[in-house]
Amino acid sequence: MVGVRPRNAWVIWFSFAVALLLSVAPLPGFMDTARPLWLALFVTYWTLALPHRVGMTSAWLLGLAADVLTGSLLGLNALILTFITFLVLSLHQRLRMFPLWQQSLVLLVVFGLAQLIQLWLNALTGNRPPPSMSVITFLLPALISALLWPWVFGLLRAIRLRLSVN
Repeated sequence: MVGVRPRNAWVIWFSFAVALLLSVAPLPGFMDTARPLWLALFVTYWTLALPHRVGMTSAWLLGLAADVLTGSLLGLNALILTFITFLVLSLHQRLRMFPLWQQSLVLLVVFGLAQLIQLWLNALTGNRPPPSMSVITFLLPALISALLWPWVFGLLRAIRLRLSVN
């Protein structure tokens, strides 16, 4: 990668802005509990596609932006997104080799772990979920995100190849 000039980096940051907007877009009440982890999906794609451009620092900054945007505890989303990025970078070579359905299964585990850590951190800070919310309901966004992974991957890959993002 020595000598390769970055091209169209704005596409990456524009996609992150879209992910942040999708994360706070209003949804009907029954769908709000199953809101996909849009920012995690987009960061995962760009980390797999361009690990030299998007890494843990980008994830931390995007997580802080998500914390400010959603009004959650400052650093909570940053920590979770950095954790996801760390796992994706650790599994980078294996994940790229897997077909999309296996990537979805691995990301289901990664996103599920992130959701459980978020539940644990919320409990530590006194922000317990309502008693009616079970752990299965709390893991629903991880399942929805894993199911959306092939479409997010295909869309972002098409954009990356069309605009020659590197």
